[in-house]
Amino acid sequence: MNRFFSLVYGVVMYAVFLATFAYAICFVGNIAVPKTIDSGAESPLLVAVAINALLLAAFAIQHSVMARQGFKRAWTQVVPKQLERSTYVLAASLVLILLLWQWRPIPQTVWELHGAAATVLSVTFWLGWAILFASTCLINHFELFGLKQVWTYFRRIEHTEPKFRTPSLYKVVRHPLYLGFVIGFWSAPKMSLGHLIFAIATTGYILLGIYFEERDLIKAHGEMYRSYRERVPMLLPFFKASKDRSVLPTLAPRVDQ
Repeated sequence: MNRFFSLVYGVVMYAVFLATFAYAICFVGNIAVPKTIDSGAESPLLVAVAINALLLAAFAIQHSVMARQGFKRAWTQVVPKQLERSTYVLAASLVLILLLWQWRPIPQTVWELHGAAATVLSVTFWLGWAILFASTCLINHFELFGLKQVWTYFRRIEHTEPKFRTPSLYKVVRHPLYLGFVIGFWSAPKMSLGHLIFAIATTGYILLGIYFEERDLIKAHGEMYRSYRERVPMLLPFFKASKDRSVLPTLAPRVDQ
């Protein structure tokens, strides 16, 4: 029964994530959902900025704290190890739902493009999400979102931790998954002030998150990650890694989360 419950729990958490993330893509792209980044109840500018900052901070703190190895070691004393990733997915989904629900639009237009330029950004918007999805598949999509863990537990198969590898897109940039996020967030033919604040804040969080993630991994894998860091750019293809090391001097790639 415990094994069956774990499997059901993992599948349900994955379904919650998929629904939430699909809505989030439409939210950012202002696409046919009840509430988007530029729609919904408005608040005075300073109030909207304060509320949105708190929502973004809650999202960043949840992701950063629960992703740390020290937290995971303590957390798995409370939550069964096979459910740790699924529970992380649940927590991330709940915080994202809160953000989508309570986000305050700031609709003042920063730029608005038309014609070919708008078409290009509409295409890159979807390209960013495609890169993100492809990146998760390259490093084992189902393990990333906790399904493999509950499945191996259900089948009584010993779960092994993922090994460092650099398939396909990971040979071009160290973080194609995060690159997909950045492209999706910034590809807006019409950029509102609220969307711009969101894009700046999330991009900053991504860079900070990479720093902490890679610091953990360089401790775990040492010279293997250092060598990879030297060869492969962080986010921008075809830019030598030495250029981004000046910003984040102790980075190494994270491919297992």
